[in-house]
Amino acid sequence: MFDLSGKTAIVTGAASGIGLAIAKVLSQAGARVHVLDLTYEIASDAVKGLNAKHPKQLCVAHACNVADEAAVESTFDAVCANNARIDILICNAGISAVGTVVQATQEEMDRVYKVNVLGVFFCLKYGVKKMLADGKGGAIVNLASIASLIGLADRFAYSMTKGAVLTMTRSVAVDYVKKGIRCNCICPGRVHTPFVDGYLKKHYPGREAQQYQKLAEWQPVGRMGRPEEMAALVLYLVSDEASFVTGAAYPIDGGRSSL
Repeated sequence: MFDLSGKTAIVTGAASGIGLAIAKVLSQAGARVHVLDLTYEIASDAVKGLNAKHPKQLCVAHACNVADEAAVESTFDAVCANNARIDILICNAGISAVGTVVQATQEEMDRVYKVNVLGVFFCLKYGVKKMLADGKGGAIVNLASIASLIGLADRFAYSMTKGAVLTMTRSVAVDYVKKGIRCNCICPGRVHTPFVDGYLKKHYPGREAQQYQKLAEWQPVGRMGRPEEMAALVLYLVSDEASFVTGAAYPIDGGRSSL
């Protein structure tokens, strides 16, 4: 089950956190994974670690700013050189923002919009084009958020962008269901990544452990999610075992959105 041998995948923002975990599980399942991140150095370091644990050296590094349409187009062209195709697209790259509508600024709204909305749009646009080119379709998973499903305090700008990811997911699913392209999204709650550690260090110096526990207990199961748990769900959604699933938004949040 969940065999991806012979398939090619793109994972954006794949050098750390959830993206890195996704790249790892896809390559372990046999896919050739193109690791995209802001700089080649960052992506290359991640690829070295991934390939060191895999005898077939299935991961490839690319520098790509998803907020730059020309960069996305040229990177996707490079992935598809030599008659390759894109079977799997994971739109993971994203940034966060903290604050209410009163605290939000136009500059901040533009910053998160460019990455979280336009970045996903550009990747979907050129990913779908490549999947349509030979009529073989493909599987797409977008990283939405629990913020796509319920209201979160102090996350106005971020929630705006993740709501857009959810609706883009459903739009692509509806438009291309007859073309063999499936598009789903996952909606994580709080996941323990390097971003969380950096956030705590910046905003709660000396009180990191106390605040971490508070954030963890916000999920009814009493802990944060792990990147590997997000990756396992993504693996299912891009596999042939999920061929009947499209247009879905999967909460993976320790029960927060339901309880």
